[in-house]
Amino acid sequence: FQMRKDSGYSTMAEQQKQEEKLWDAIKITGCVLGTGLLIFTALVNFLSWYMQNIWDTSGHFWQTVWLKFYDYFEGDEQKIFFVGAALVPGLAFWCFNGIFLVADVTGKPTCITRYRIQLGKNDPVDTKKLRQAIYTALCNQFFISLPMLVPMFYVMKWWGNTFSKELPTFHWFLVELSIFTLIEEILFYYSHRLVHLPLLYKHIHKKHHEWTAPIGVVSIYAHPLEHIVSNTLPVMTGPMVMGSHVVSIAAWFSLALITTSISHCGYHLPFLPSPEFHDFHHLKFNQCYGVLGVLDYLHGTDTVFRQTKAFERHKVLFSLTPLSESIPEAPKRAE
Repeated sequence: FQMRKDSGYSTMAEQQKQEEKLWDAIKITGCVLGTGLLIFTALVNFLSWYMQNIWDTSGHFWQTVWLKFYDYFEGDEQKIFFVGAALVPGLAFWCFNGIFLVADVTGKPTCITRYRIQLGKNDPVDTKKLRQAIYTALCNQFFISLPMLVPMFYVMKWWGNTFSKELPTFHWFLVELSIFTLIEEILFYYSHRLVHLPLLYKHIHKKHHEWTAPIGVVSIYAHPLEHIVSNTLPVMTGPMVMGSHVVSIAAWFSLALITTSISHCGYHLPFLPSPEFHDFHHLKFNQCYGVLGVLDYLHGTDTVFRQTKAFERHKVLFSLTPLSESIPEAPKRAE
């Protein structure tokens, strides 16, 4: 009986100790979680307050710059529009591509060329083909894109708020940017697939696909009709639908030109959007027609791409090791 009693007492004592340990663990967990939650909430509130102050300050700065720019042109809406919609995006395009052109022609600096996607291609670039590409790109800009801005100017003038002295808020610009991107994706995808029809491809789109390993400037190397339908209209339509401010138009056009240059540049550089998707289109012709890839996924026009190493490399590179080294192509079987 005594042994049973001792045994029972011992069991009860152990159970009590376990309950105490469990309760202590719950209290510690609650304390840690509660403290962490308070710190997290305070941090989020602080960051929100801090970012809001930054946006407010930035907004005042850009508003002041815009008013100075507006006064410099004495409110001449036509001059303001063509500076914002033509000159600023044009400079952005050629300054950005100038860096890549140096790398394409000279093979230097290696901090760029080591990230080449199609190894052994354009190393160095064919200068005769390059001159033709630059000439065509300039012709498309001056004789196609620039004249198309004339009717766009009158559409924007009709909306009435394109040349307002008050800039749109940053949050509204983000909304516009989302709509611009969606419209461009839809219009570019279907117009791009259209010019891949055999008859249109032979007479129109084949020019663009002369570059199976593209470079940045090739982004607007195209037949004039294709440049109108696939390159220019998808980008212009969003601002015309939204009646956007000329500053929003300048930012969007510049962003669109830089983005398409990245897609064609032939280099998968660190911290920049991946160009693997469109580079694969130039390599295989019948895959990856869109910009974002959403419609390609829905229509099944990226199925081959998803089975390749290029798909594995289709991500933002956050290291300095080229993806061609970290995710190399599978070795070819000996015949």
